[in-house]
Amino acid sequence: MNTDLSFTIRQEQTSDYRQVSDLIEEAFPPLAESEHDEHLSVERLRSSDAFIPQLSLVAEADRHIIGFVLMTLAEICSETQSTETLALAPVAVLPAFQHRGVGSALIREAHRRATARGYTSAVVLGNPDFYAQFGYRSSATFGINLPFDVSQEYCMATELQAHALDGVCGTVRYDRAFTEK
Repeated sequence: MNTDLSFTIRQEQTSDYRQVSDLIEEAFPPLAESEHDEHLSVERLRSSDAFIPQLSLVAEADRHIIGFVLMTLAEICSETQSTETLALAPVAVLPAFQHRGVGSALIREAHRRATARGYTSAVVLGNPDFYAQFGYRSSATFGINLPFDVSQEYCMATELQAHALDGVCGTVRYDRAFTEK
């Protein structure tokens, strides 16, 4: 990994929306794992109750946005309880800057800011080899299911504060903006 890249991370501003949308489209080429509509989900989420502006972050190098991460509100619901969590999605980096630590730095900073704001856990649908380095592990180990028809190994959760998911189980309920088309 070539990490000789200098960049800063800051909160996304409304003036960044177009550039971020373009970045997301470029970062998620039409692959089997992607429906290639992540940029539309982000647009919907920005207008939803799940949106937390302070957890919508961009990485910037030479005044150009090269990466983006978003964490939004979600719930883990069972028949007897509902527990607030965060959904990490998407993490997007321009192809020319991938494998240089940008996405990792964005995730770490999003986690740091989320923890500082009092959030205690997060879920993600993604590559277990990548997300394990940030403390994510199979959500099934917590008794948590994600409502997607994908292999369980890609459904992951992490505790941003120790023991935050003790006794929590159920299915993650995302804001409608996250899943509607």
